[in-house]
Amino acid sequence: MIFKCRNCGGNTVYEPSRKRMYCPHCESLDSENIVREGSLTQCANCGAPITPGQYASAGRCEHCGSYLVHNERIEGVFEPHLILPFKINKDMAVERLNQEFHKKTFLPSSFLSQKSLEKLEGIYVPFWLYDYQAHYDFEGEGTRVRSWRQGDTEYTETSYYHIIRQMEADFDKVPVDASFVMDDGEMDLMEPYAYQELEDFNPKYMSGFDGEVYNQSAPELEGRAQVKVRDASESLMQQSLAGYNSIRPGRKNLNLNRDGVRYALMPVWMYLYQYQGKTWRFQVNGQTGKVIGKTPVSRGKVLLYGLTTMVSVSTIFYLIMAILGAL
Repeated sequence: MIFKCRNCGGNTVYEPSRKRMYCPHCESLDSENIVREGSLTQCANCGAPITPGQYASAGRCEHCGSYLVHNERIEGVFEPHLILPFKINKDMAVERLNQEFHKKTFLPSSFLSQKSLEKLEGIYVPFWLYDYQAHYDFEGEGTRVRSWRQGDTEYTETSYYHIIRQMEADFDKVPVDASFVMDDGEMDLMEPYAYQELEDFNPKYMSGFDGEVYNQSAPELEGRAQVKVRDASESLMQQSLAGYNSIRPGRKNLNLNRDGVRYALMPVWMYLYQYQGKTWRFQVNGQTGKVIGKTPVSRGKVLLYGLTTMVSVSTIFYLIMAILGAL
């Protein structure tokens, strides 16, 4: 599948800053026509053979550079229920990286260079979104301690309370990424997304970006979602128990009922930077602009900084000695 401009025949793409389809060739808006020719192994534009990889659902033809959406991986059992369209375009993502890292003294000079940042790519990452109903039954003993002084005597009073809590909580759209390529911890740090902006899936939003089909099924990943819900439920329960000096649990029963699960695509800008034989990975949330990643350190800059500092200190020392000698 490819989206072609009905005016000039160029490849139309989704432009986040406009929130519309855009033809970069004739600059027309919403002029797209869907061409469903081609296949998973053949470009719908130039007809050349393509090798999209095991999980790719969208990407560029390595021959003509057109952005393709692979029908076979967005239909049937692979059709997403929801999609969160990119809100930040490439220029905005570059600006976010500059804002985040340009003040770092020992950053390699090429890190924010135009040539390096050309490798920044937008990708729709597959997620499962789980809905749960949680029921938490808690019983325990709490204490409150009161101290006061009367004359020369200090008194301490400990009161004991029988605590019973029944908590019901609904959790909607608990996200778990379903990509082998994306690190789970990094994807968790990308949160939160504004889930109220999710839309029913439309393949036009994928034109201009890479995309992945889910690598693991919802049942395979449900354990990660349950950990998130259990942690959140425990946090809510602890908030309700505030005010006691100590709490000794007697009964803690947390039951989770899954209320639904949906397959969604979430936007991420991915920047892979090569430095001294190592790949450094950075992500920019394609909706909020949140940046994730740890930067490398230039040893040359560290050495230069050390030498400069040493020369400056030595110069100041000799000036002080010269002044003292003159006196």
